[in-house]
Amino acid sequence: MKTKEDFLSGELLCIDKPLNWTSFQAVNAIKWAIRKKFDLKKIKVGHAGTLDPLATGLLLICTGKFTKKISELQGQTKEYTGTITLGATTPSYDLETEIDQTFPTAHIGPEDIYGATRQFIGEIEQKPPVFSALKKNGKRLYQYAREGETVEIVTRKVVIYEFEITSINMPQLTFRVVCGKGTYIRSLAHDFGKALHSGAHLSGLRRTKIGDYNVDKALAPLDFEKIMLAKGSSP
Repeated sequence: MKTKEDFLSGELLCIDKPLNWTSFQAVNAIKWAIRKKFDLKKIKVGHAGTLDPLATGLLLICTGKFTKKISELQGQTKEYTGTITLGATTPSYDLETEIDQTFPTAHIGPEDIYGATRQFIGEIEQKPPVFSALKKNGKRLYQYAREGETVEIVTRKVVIYEFEITSINMPQLTFRVVCGKGTYIRSLAHDFGKALHSGAHLSGLRRTKIGDYNVDKALAPLDFEKIMLAKGSSP
């Protein structure tokens, strides 16, 4: 049973972030449960790598002194699974925004799809989505996008270790990606559509691993709350 001292000294929690929750909401739910359980006025709680609201899966949440380990954890290799929909693009590269363009897909065969993954393996140049939390001149990119302002986004180097198409059910493809820090899977989906002389957007995403941590051993935030607040117990 975890004690107040355990959480203050530092705990690393594997949380399975639900769909439509922000990473900030997940952190707040964990913080609230710990504070309520131990009647704490304050405790440091933070996460090691944001997941978009439309993504689910593994969020590493650190408490107390373990918050100092966040930058180290952010640098770990990550694994994702998800769905790419071919034939249409969106400004956000996912389902946060409406489809803005449609493209033909009749020319795309399985060989084209499997073959196109190879050009994304290794160190690649990637342009982050305009609908992202990255800052330019002190302002989040998504703020520019929502205000209709055009900003130049600089490409950056990211590393893709594995990119596997696990099933094809046109126009949808399911995939598994293993990648390094700073990779945007939304941008990968967008660029994959271009590589197939079509368009594409990310229509589903789940983070399954960060380093040696696996979502199979993660708790949903509300389950964490229930366990914490059950009499005489804690995770």
